[in-house]
Amino acid sequence: MTAPDAYLASPARTDVDPAALRARFMAEGLDPDVLDPNPVRQFQGWYQQAIDARLPEPNAMSLATVDADGQPSLRTVLLKLYDADGFVFFTNYESRKARQMDHNDRVALLFPWVALARQVKILGRAARIPTAESLKYFTTRPRGSRIGAWSSPQSQVISSRSLLEEKVAEMKRRFGDGEIPLPHFWGGYRVVPSSIEFWQGRESRLHDRFRYSRNGDAWRIERLAP
Repeated sequence: MTAPDAYLASPARTDVDPAALRARFMAEGLDPDVLDPNPVRQFQGWYQQAIDARLPEPNAMSLATVDADGQPSLRTVLLKLYDADGFVFFTNYESRKARQMDHNDRVALLFPWVALARQVKILGRAARIPTAESLKYFTTRPRGSRIGAWSSPQSQVISSRSLLEEKVAEMKRRFGDGEIPLPHFWGGYRVVPSSIEFWQGRESRLHDRFRYSRNGDAWRIERLAP
């Protein structure tokens, strides 16, 4: 089973009132009888509802990593693909987060759909995806974004923005109107989940929380106290 990615998800509905949707979700709560036994399919449903609610960048997710000294770092990245194997985002392989994931592949993701009183929390391991998969996505990016991938020494200290702009101009001259190849230092990571928690806000902070944990080839579902 392959779930839709951020580009293949259905267009947002125009008849959805986000405030009314939040109120409905909080009133209905999350019933275990309606949970899909597969957490990726459960995520697919919630993700589509976030799109329907016209949330700004519903694919924005927080990514937590840990460095060699045990210091956690947190930043927002964009989910670009997801399927039965995990959740994919792209970055510079020389960035801080990439160096940390290469040292310690244990990561956490959070989708903070606060406007809907919902969160999805994911724990898992991150691994680089094959170069062919990164290239397939890279060719779909706007030309400016492909130039930007070549231009930015991500996470490194720079003295001014003008240096970055000069690098962009240099890359534009280099590639002209031709094809822009995939940088050898840029590509995707797939987070393979070991657990996925669905958090539905309720009144009086008596929230509904259900955690899917891997159990061999299946998933175990448990309710957590709020």
